[in-house]
Amino acid sequence: MSFASPWFLLALLVVPAVLGLLLVLERRRARYTVAFTNLEVLASVAGTGRRPARRWVPLALFLLALASASAALARPRAVISQPASRATVVLLVDVSGSMRAADVRPTRLGAAQHAMAEFVDRIPGSVKVGLVTFSTGPNILVIPTTDRSALHEGIDLLVPEAGTALGDGLNVAVRVARAAVGGASRDKSGKIPGAIVLLSDGAQTRGILTPLQAAARAKAAGIRVYTIALGTDHGTLGFGPFGLTPFGGRRFPVKPDPVPLAAIARVTGGQTYRANTAAKADAIYKHLGSSIAHRSARREISSWFTGAAALLLLGSLGAARVSGARLP
Repeated sequence: MSFASPWFLLALLVVPAVLGLLLVLERRRARYTVAFTNLEVLASVAGTGRRPARRWVPLALFLLALASASAALARPRAVISQPASRATVVLLVDVSGSMRAADVRPTRLGAAQHAMAEFVDRIPGSVKVGLVTFSTGPNILVIPTTDRSALHEGIDLLVPEAGTALGDGLNVAVRVARAAVGGASRDKSGKIPGAIVLLSDGAQTRGILTPLQAAARAKAAGIRVYTIALGTDHGTLGFGPFGLTPFGGRRFPVKPDPVPLAAIARVTGGQTYRANTAAKADAIYKHLGSSIAHRSARREISSWFTGAAALLLLGSLGAARVSGARLP
């Protein structure tokens, strides 16, 4: 926190001055009461002599109100996080066949769908969100929009398919994010107000571009990529008469591959996460929903201190009325 007019902080000296004056008056009042010899008159004038602790509450609230009002004169400023102008987030999700695995309940894809729905509900309404999937190839399911119902419908339509074209999927997501942001200027770190949240559970098996080639394109475009490796090392799938199935059939392992995902995040300036439960996936998406697509801005918050002073003063008056204490 900083102050536009720091010299006005000298007004805070009023607080100890008022406190000192009140203590002096309280001491004089105590000396004055001993001049009475009639105990009934003394009791009516001085009460019990010492203030109960609760009777100091109105005074404490009054002094806090005075301090808050004095600080407001110095025009305090704080760094506030707020949604970036023309901010866009692209949800990029793996819908390969291994997403049928049930090591993350109900299935990997089911857990991902629930977590992405949480993300859509948490991110500020002014932020555009798009949905891109990839399996054997990429597919733009929902172009970036502020229409949350369209996003929920798109998420509900996801079904597991075949291979894992991770690099191609990321490349398409980069193009979608860059087009949605348009000509928005870059920040001091060279990033545009666009980000990609990539969830996958396996290594690349299809496609033209490698994950690192696509990551280099994201970096050149100024887009951070946040990656999530979903699944456990004990995940398996079966192969039955109707193809891949999470239950029955001949079993084979489908372990997640966090290494390329971590490399993508590192190259683009994002962060990488590991989710081995549905609850963990939910927590990651909730965190990202309240943190990405934001920018920091310095803002004067004098009104906050003025409002706090008003509330404290009202509290002081209310406490004085309840306790019977006197305000200065």
